[in-house]
Amino acid sequence: MKILVTGIAGFIGSHVADHLIKAGHEVVGLDDLSGGFMENVPSGAEFVVGSVCDRSLAEDLFARHKFDAVYHLAAYAAEGLSHFVKRFNYQNNLGGSVNLLSCAVNQKVNLFVFTSSIAVYGAAQCPMTEDMRPEPEDPYGISKFAFEMELESTRRMFDLPYVVFRPHNVYGERQNIADRYRNVVGIFMRQALQGEEMTVFGDGRQTRAFSHIDDVAPVIARAVDQPDCWNEVFNIGADRPYEVLDIADRVAQAHGVPMRLKHLEARKEVVHAYADHSKVRRFFGETVGVSLEDGIGRMAEWVKARGIPEPTPAPKVEIPRNLPAGWSR
Repeated sequence: MKILVTGIAGFIGSHVADHLIKAGHEVVGLDDLSGGFMENVPSGAEFVVGSVCDRSLAEDLFARHKFDAVYHLAAYAAEGLSHFVKRFNYQNNLGGSVNLLSCAVNQKVNLFVFTSSIAVYGAAQCPMTEDMRPEPEDPYGISKFAFEMELESTRRMFDLPYVVFRPHNVYGERQNIADRYRNVVGIFMRQALQGEEMTVFGDGRQTRAFSHIDDVAPVIARAVDQPDCWNEVFNIGADRPYEVLDIADRVAQAHGVPMRLKHLEARKEVVHAYADHSKVRRFFGETVGVSLEDGIGRMAEWVKARGIPEPTPAPKVEIPRNLPAGWSR
């Protein structure tokens, strides 16, 4: 099949594209390089620089390539920061997504695969299951759930099948460790490499199930070849939750440095978030899984070899009020 992958220069998008190419699909990638890097783009993909928000570019791409499927992975996934960049969040994560969806309908694409997030669930719903009522608590989660609803509405009206994956706290090789607003594993890696204290919001007892990219990307890539999973929503990622303090300790060990912490004022965030994955196993089977120790070790070796990239520009803060400590510019 000919498949469009948005966010192909980014973390998850580049890995999913790798697996699609290995499966024999023809991949065209779209990325504006606002958070990704050219070196991440698989050599077997045709690459186009541009934004999902560019309507004329999207229409031209769909008309020229006649895609069989769309894998939409482009997003600005900073949950905490999304409160302070509301316009940017909705324009990119919702407006850009709808832009692609309209093109997919007009060009009669066979499948639309979307990476959402467990941010749609909100708080106090652990373990999170797909049959729970989503109650997102931040603009990022709201935008993701709004587009999930749009996909179902579009399926009913235009018969466009979809698959929604809700990954969570994914880390691993190719992650942008220069981003100081998201991806706590990457933030700790950068701070350890630079000999800095690791910044922890609150007491560090927040729990997440950190998921290595190899537990997530191969399954997402298989969706296009597995029609029995179409029109379904799946949580995907690791099962066991860890405290943020545990992550800091393991990152310090992987880099061979003492764990030195700098506690900042607690943010307004979901404290405990981890999901149930029995549904994705029913459809895609069991996976071996990458242990936290192995995954962090592999990522640390990649970081040491790769070095710290130049930071990509973050969106301009639109609402400075109540901005967490350390985020002011």
